[in-house]
Amino acid sequence: MTDVAALHSALIQWFAENQADLPWRQVREPYRVWLSEIMLQQTQVAAVIPYFERFLNRFPTVQVLADAPLDDVLKAWEGLGYYSRARNLHRAAKIIAFEMGGEFPQTPAELLELPGIGRYTAGAIASLAFGEDAAILDGNVIRVLTRVFNIAEDVTEREVLIKLWSLSEEILPSGQAALWNEGLMELGRRICTPRSPDCEQCPISSHCEAYHLEVQEQRPVKSPKAKTPHYDVTAGIIRRSDGKILIAQRPVNKMLGGLWEFPGGKRHDGESLQECLIREVREELTIDITVGRQIATVRHGYTHFSITLYAFECIHVGGDPQAISCSAWKWVDEDQLDQYAFPVTDRKIIAAFRTSGQIAMDFGKQPHK
Repeated sequence: MTDVAALHSALIQWFAENQADLPWRQVREPYRVWLSEIMLQQTQVAAVIPYFERFLNRFPTVQVLADAPLDDVLKAWEGLGYYSRARNLHRAAKIIAFEMGGEFPQTPAELLELPGIGRYTAGAIASLAFGEDAAILDGNVIRVLTRVFNIAEDVTEREVLIKLWSLSEEILPSGQAALWNEGLMELGRRICTPRSPDCEQCPISSHCEAYHLEVQEQRPVKSPKAKTPHYDVTAGIIRRSDGKILIAQRPVNKMLGGLWEFPGGKRHDGESLQECLIREVREELTIDITVGRQIATVRHGYTHFSITLYAFECIHVGGDPQAISCSAWKWVDEDQLDQYAFPVTDRKIIAAFRTSGQIAMDFGKQPHK
């Protein structure tokens, strides 16, 4: 049976002595804590640090963020991925700045009312920024708890997650939630890792039931992931007679909403890539194009599917663009492309387009960040 009081003491002492020097820990200000927690959702610490510092420099307060156009926010977020986080961050900033007088809500229940904040994030902000006794449960914490308490049930099941939330709340040390919560997250990130956990260096291994049973690498238990579908997708760098390039803005309520892209879409069965691109551009913008040489092949993995994106140079031959299945469109000079926020796939197309006409470049499949 785990001695919870001894567990608290060991983990909090280790964290106090060994915590990483991260920029959001330097000043425990609610805006900084909130921003870091949103950025850290599904993204590694090392990737977040430069984005956090640049974003904070560009938008130093919640009021500045609320006053900024969404396009500027998305541009600052460009490359970090999961762009709904940026859109929700912007929406929440407006609520805080214009409806709450610039004052952050402090309790988990109040924080949950803001866009983009779920139960984990609400608990993290409440405990770290305001000292509230609020529990957390994310991937790192699930891993630590299932090992320490040797929970052999499938953590992808709803009932098991409910049980883990109850456990997290039950063992929360009153008045020390901030140190405890960050200690759990830090331990999971640095020592109690998914594979090959460094149990010899773990400050709480003597309290870990899975370690004593030598089953730590079998925890947490997860059901196998379903195979993700794959799609072939096309995109066109469409020029008109004056050399300008056509870009389209994705609908805000769709995946990658608010970002700009080169027009195109998913290939149907039986279509050639060229036929797909001609059809998609006509359906999206009501214009006609001719398709020229292929300039890039980009393979990319998203959370629930993967794509191979084929990009072609194209010429506009007829029709005036209309925003049928996009939010907006613009004709821009090539050197203006850097002013707009694009998905990582389209950024790779731009890079290929600018590198001496290299054809069929394979950038490799990478997870979406």
